[in-house]
Amino acid sequence: MLKAAESSELHAYVVISFTTGVRTEEARALRWDHVVAWMPTLKSWRPVTEVGLKHRKYAIYVWRADRDGGDTKTRKSRRTLELPKLAAEALRQHHVGQAAQKLKAGEGWQDHSLVFCTSVGTPLDAANVRRAFRKITKDAGIGTNWTPRELRHSFVSIMSDQGVPIETIADLVGHAGTSVTEAVHRHQLRPVITKGAHTMNTIFGDKPTG
Repeated sequence: MLKAAESSELHAYVVISFTTGVRTEEARALRWDHVVAWMPTLKSWRPVTEVGLKHRKYAIYVWRADRDGGDTKTRKSRRTLELPKLAAEALRQHHVGQAAQKLKAGEGWQDHSLVFCTSVGTPLDAANVRRAFRKITKDAGIGTNWTPRELRHSFVSIMSDQGVPIETIADLVGHAGTSVTEAVHRHQLRPVITKGAHTMNTIFGDKPTG
């Protein structure tokens, strides 16, 4: 899927959603001044609108969402997420592409400072995002029944498979507690009940019974 997304205008959108677990409405509302770079000399995060995109470490402030009022789903949903290198590189490429779009649009560009926007700078429509995402999944050979929300579910699955504690997963995806994570992503979470057996098997080996 990531390979198929490389030729899509949604490439950076897909990579960031997949590697951070942000909600699709949070991705659509992300602004450039909420993308920050770590400045070692200052020992602080600074917006890329001030310091550019030629640094080693980046994060995003997930403080807004494409919802009534513009706020995140809940207060707990507000969080700061460091970007993995894959996402940071996709974002750098996206920034270059957006600069070219802005130049092409000329006076028609409407500057909302959005990371992900239309070819003239206006907010993305959720239906158009879904349509473009279905094309990606079709090109990837996994069908057209997928939605951008699946990227978030996939993120949870990967975190769980790698042994990340559910408390940490809840923090990453902006849930108020683990019960919400378990209820919403129960199919993506590795069953905890098997952990004890697996651990004992590792210690004592799988010996036949009888």
